[in-house]
Amino acid sequence: TTVWPSFTYLYDASQDVAKRFRASCTPDVFLFDGEGRLVYRGQIDATRPNSGKVPDGRDVREAARLLKEGKEVPEEGMVASIGC
Repeated sequence: TTVWPSFTYLYDASQDVAKRFRASCTPDVFLFDGEGRLVYRGQIDATRPNSGKVPDGRDVREAARLLKEGKEVPEEGMVASIGC
């Protein structure tokens, strides 16, 4: 069983916040540090509909791990989200 840490998230029913951040699709993940600085924007993982891949959250989990360790997320580690 995977236990996810608790975290704050935003339910943006009006999409006002998404528009302000220029979110391009769903899901478009934004990860901020404790100072409110954007440290990651990108995909959750490399899975796509009908790809046969099992979702694992690898990209955003790696970004969170680096943030927790006080390291920067490299630009090449931020793969744009693809969705609707």
